[in-house]
Amino acid sequence: MSDNSEAKIATADALTLLLHNQHAICAAIEEITEWLSENGVGSVSANALEAMETLDTNAQGITDAIMRLRQL
Repeated sequence: MSDNSEAKIATADALTLLLHNQHAICAAIEEITEWLSENGVGSVSANALEAMETLDTNAQGITDAIMRLRQL
């Protein structure tokens, strides 16, 4: 296996771990958002929902990059 292939695999593995972390952060924000919404802090809840949308968008980009690296 060439050094380049090993570097791509290592990069894809690292991105996969970052993606898992991103999903965990999103789940935590979702829990907090639900609590905020239930406790009458709707404006903060709306901001948190926007942050989750950004996480989702970026997660898709990370997933696409991982798939490209693993196909090379």
